[in-house]
Amino acid sequence: MSLYSKQLLLFSAFMIISLSAFSQGIKGVVKDDAGNPLPYASVYIRNLGDGVPTNLDGKYEIKLKKGIYDVLFQYLGYKSRIETVIVQDDWVEFNVQLEPQVYTLSQVEVKAGAEDPALTIMRKAIAKAKYHRLQLQKYSMMVYLKGTGQLTDAPFFLRKSLEKDGLNLNEAYTSESVSKITFTQPDKVEEKVISIRTNGDNQATSPAPYIQTSFYQDQINEIISPLSRAAFNYYRFKYEGSFFDQNVMVNKIKVTPRSRGERVFEGYIYIIEDLWAIHSLDLKTSLLGFQIRATQQYAPVAENVWMPLTHTYTFGGKFFGFEGEFQYLASTRDYQVTLNPDLVQAPEIIDETLEAIPEKNTAQSTGLSVVEKLSSESPKTRKEYRKLMNEYEKEMLKEQKNPEVVTERYYEIDSMAKKRDLSYWDSIRPVPLTLKEIQGYQRDDSLATVEAAKLSDVDSIAEKARRKYKPLDFLNGASYSFGKGVSIGFRQNWTKISFNTVEGWKAGLGLFYRKYQEEKLADSVSVLRKSFNIEPEFRYGFSSKRAYGTVDFRWSRTLPISGTSWGIQGGRYIYQFNGGEPINEQVNALYSILFRQNYMKLYEQRFGRVYWAHRVDYGFTYRMNFTLASRRELFNNSAYSFYKKPERSYTSNRPDNIEADQAAFPSAFENHSIAKFNLNIEWKPGIRYGIRNGRKYPISDRVPLIKFNYDRAFPNLLQSNTAADFNHMELGIEHDFRFGVSGKLDFNVMAGTFFNSNQVYFPDFQHFGGNRTIFSNFGPASNYRFMDYYKYSTAGSYVSGIFHYQFRKFLLTQLPMLRFSGLRENLFLNYLKTENSPHYVEVGYSLDNLFRIFRLELGAGFENGTYLRGGVRFGVATFISIN
Repeated sequence: MSLYSKQLLLFSAFMIISLSAFSQGIKGVVKDDAGNPLPYASVYIRNLGDGVPTNLDGKYEIKLKKGIYDVLFQYLGYKSRIETVIVQDDWVEFNVQLEPQVYTLSQVEVKAGAEDPALTIMRKAIAKAKYHRLQLQKYSMMVYLKGTGQLTDAPFFLRKSLEKDGLNLNEAYTSESVSKITFTQPDKVEEKVISIRTNGDNQATSPAPYIQTSFYQDQINEIISPLSRAAFNYYRFKYEGSFFDQNVMVNKIKVTPRSRGERVFEGYIYIIEDLWAIHSLDLKTSLLGFQIRATQQYAPVAENVWMPLTHTYTFGGKFFGFEGEFQYLASTRDYQVTLNPDLVQAPEIIDETLEAIPEKNTAQSTGLSVVEKLSSESPKTRKEYRKLMNEYEKEMLKEQKNPEVVTERYYEIDSMAKKRDLSYWDSIRPVPLTLKEIQGYQRDDSLATVEAAKLSDVDSIAEKARRKYKPLDFLNGASYSFGKGVSIGFRQNWTKISFNTVEGWKAGLGLFYRKYQEEKLADSVSVLRKSFNIEPEFRYGFSSKRAYGTVDFRWSRTLPISGTSWGIQGGRYIYQFNGGEPINEQVNALYSILFRQNYMKLYEQRFGRVYWAHRVDYGFTYRMNFTLASRRELFNNSAYSFYKKPERSYTSNRPDNIEADQAAFPSAFENHSIAKFNLNIEWKPGIRYGIRNGRKYPISDRVPLIKFNYDRAFPNLLQSNTAADFNHMELGIEHDFRFGVSGKLDFNVMAGTFFNSNQVYFPDFQHFGGNRTIFSNFGPASNYRFMDYYKYSTAGSYVSGIFHYQFRKFLLTQLPMLRFSGLRENLFLNYLKTENSPHYVEVGYSLDNLFRIFRLELGAGFENGTYLRGGVRFGVATFISIN
């Protein structure tokens, strides 16, 4: 018998013993007064401080030892019901019907002209939000997470192929996990996955993102919380009554967005009187056109501490003819809490808008620390308490060992997590499976058995890693492993097949050799990654009858937050004048072949280069390189095109340029040589970090990127009359500002100058990201939309600015239907001025997130206020990040 078989036998025996000792409890169905099942109702055992939710059919089941239990049944909108149940040697079936909740309206609301009671309730709840977020210093819990999804519709022509792949309409696909999660202030989450059971290949089911969704924060995934400091700017609140539950009075507050659409909630939040904590909530929102609903039911886990017992999140929507819905249920139990000793005192909060402020003894409060003031039992106004909590949080964060680390996540999977059998799941699952979910598991277990039978017993991981060559690998890209970290392969080479007027039809081939190794450092967590790469690349033009090739030898050493890379590169190759490659070679080939427009302009370079790059940390990186090169002008060799009308011909490979056509630069396109040093620095001031399983990663979404670039050409190093001689310096900044959910401004500004331009050739001019095709660039503030590629390239001073503002609500998005679809409206303004160019301005309007992934832009370019050109541009949605 194998070791694994023995372990499995021992585990099964243990489970049988455990089940026989714990094979009783209560089960039943929770229904409303009309006999309809109530899905995800809360069944809470008050004696144990533990509970479970019901399933979609309203069924529940909880294993208990023999004894007498007070069981609390809860469901939003219904009266809670407490029942005493005696558990003996068998299961007790206990079915419950809940009556609709009766709400008592406050007398204040009846008075003419009186302020809605919801306003003062929410003002106090918002003032206490940070208190409730920080009142637990540490807590742990067991979490059961179940995700169930189904595809409800699909394009008719794809349904058969989906069925062949095992994906059927209206069938449940389920994943489950049980984890122990520990949270420590300020934001450290440790998760150990005890067990996982899932359909398909996705075994990364983690409940942590759902459990840590706290509505006491200002935002939840960029959606404004009703308890945000800015909530009154986004929501209207209406008092809808109150009721008593578990000896506390609960206020029902209707939450209505001032402007319906994405990134705001709508629904109900229930606030506990005097404690001003969340009792439960039922809120919905939308994101990118998908509808999302969140419900949470809370329970007391310590004195004045209410924590979520049941979370449910429902997602649904359509995408290109596909329609589906997915539901997550997270059930938490076995809370172990450690109170924050600084926040044991829960003060009385005064709403200074309506209530009288008592006189204070200022002499006694003078000189007290923030903690001492918080511990005082004297009532505090909302503004005073909020200020104290902000000061306290700042002091708490300053005391952290690594204040730049704002979040930590540790994730571990138990070695037996994926090996638990059905008896284990039957014993641990707090929510009975529905019939659809059971059928889904039976279907996938059968498919898994068939797939396992197809695998050969002699297959090994090493054999599978050694990929065999396939006929199209040299085009599609592939990697072949030889063990010990050594691999060779092909780059994706089909993109290197294209057409341009210099080479005619051309083909390219990229290869690589890589040797990679990892070393554990002394802290046993960090890893040093070392690699050596050889990357040759070749291309051949069938009209120019000329071959080109380069080879790059690169070494790198990477630590968790720092790294270095250095190497040698050289050869003879062909490049765009603008090293940023503003036009993709396939797009240029398309325009050349179909429309006889050749926008890509090329030159040849024989060169050798040494380079060094050092990432000091994720906030500061510098790169240096030194290049010796000989450059040659190239000319058109092909006039091939499908476009045959005589009024259009290919333009010269020498770009039109305002400065190169002047007497100051008579030799801008001459063959020449260059010895050039380049220094590039990128700085992200104030960058913060997170830690994931001991490894740091940057959080830079709110940090500006400051860029500095310096070029120096040394003519004295070359014995040539045509050697480049110049100094070039540039400074730029990229950043974005978010104005709540109202809008987002992206901008990219840079300025530079050639303060010594004795001899500057065109490849070293400062070029700008132009565009003459209908395709817009990926980034919202990356390039110009209508500008010529090389007309304004300069060897003088320049300033450039690209600005893009995204509205939540502007013209078309005044209609809620369009806002809910995920549509965004944008305005852009781009500006360029060089020493010798006119003022160039672009203005435009765009529709973003069309059909969830597209962008349509309309705009125009102007020179000194005179219309130059305009049109339509198509691109991908700005939320999609493409490198």
